[in-house]
Amino acid sequence: MAELARWSLKVSRETDVALRTLLATRGGKKGDLSRFVEDAVNREVLRETVQDIRARNADLQPDEIARLVDEETRLGRPSFWNERRR
Repeated sequence: MAELARWSLKVSRETDVALRTLLATRGGKKGDLSRFVEDAVNREVLRETVQDIRARNADLQPDEIARLVDEETRLGRPSFWNERRR
């Protein structure tokens, strides 16, 4: 299991009530609030990463992007599968 970090967060009372109500309607359990925050942070980091990559590659043609993706995928496949088997 990954090492955990402890955060102290402050949110508005409205946000707190809205989120806790949402989690309760889903049968909330201990740890759901932490999982919700972690999932939201991961989605936002991914979204911003994709935006940065798109901006950085805005001048490339679609066929060049496809070629680069194919090449990187081909190069990454062996190490991905070796790590997954461990």
